[in-house]
Amino acid sequence: MALVDVAAYAVVAAHHGPEAMAVTSSLSISFLRTCRFEPVFADAELLKLGRRLATVDVRVWQQEEARLIAQSTVGYSLP
Repeated sequence: MALVDVAAYAVVAAHHGPEAMAVTSSLSISFLRTCRFEPVFADAELLKLGRRLATVDVRVWQQEEARLIAQSTVGYSLP
């Protein structure tokens, strides 16, 4: 879940600029497969960037991107 939160913050910072007071307001995650002892990758996509709230979709996988191990939706509150 930490990887998901960091990936979402990176997308928000890239589009809105680094904000010291941007905080996670919601994080929903669905675990789809078991995680093996291998490198884990995350791909974050900005769904909506408003004045006060950003919504990000994050997908987590291992080995191949088509076999997701988790999918998450993250909400960030912007100052």
